[in-house]
Amino acid sequence: MGAVAGYYGGRLDDIIMRVMDVFLAVPSILLAIAIVSALGANLMNLMLAIAVSNIPTFARVVRASVLSIRDQEFIEAAHAIGASDMRIIFRHIIPNSLAPVIVQGALGVAIAILSTAGLSFIGLGIQPPDPEWGSMLAGGRQYLRHAWHVTTFPGLAIMITILALNLLGDGLRDALDPRLKH
Repeated sequence: MGAVAGYYGGRLDDIIMRVMDVFLAVPSILLAIAIVSALGANLMNLMLAIAVSNIPTFARVVRASVLSIRDQEFIEAAHAIGASDMRIIFRHIIPNSLAPVIVQGALGVAIAILSTAGLSFIGLGIQPPDPEWGSMLAGGRQYLRHAWHVTTFPGLAIMITILALNLLGDGLRDALDPRLKH
């Protein structure tokens, strides 16, 4: 959606981006809670809820990247030889705008893990007996005074995983962004 909005611009861009603005106006965790509550608490609905709540962020990143690429010479050359719009979008624009999407993807995985743990903590995520860090934290709350390790280790696992993914995202940004190269 971001590639189509950025490439065509005009009225279509305005419509798509206003829809994304509506999604961005609702906090992503609240949107995920609403979707899981409406559809039921299972793994597929949880993944759907987290994916739908993160679509606007990726659409904005792709649109911004496409806007910076669509006026370059190689796109004009593709138009000149008669390439269709879909061919230009899929063969030229999207591959050249993947760097920011890859970085956002690494950060998005960290957000998805945190959202999954949060939803499982409140009982809307993956249901027991399936293991999940958020449900482990919720189940261990009653044993916190006597068995602190039951909640500490899943919490540390969440923290370390999210920190590692954020550092990976920063490293990918540094490696893939041509403006940061000296």
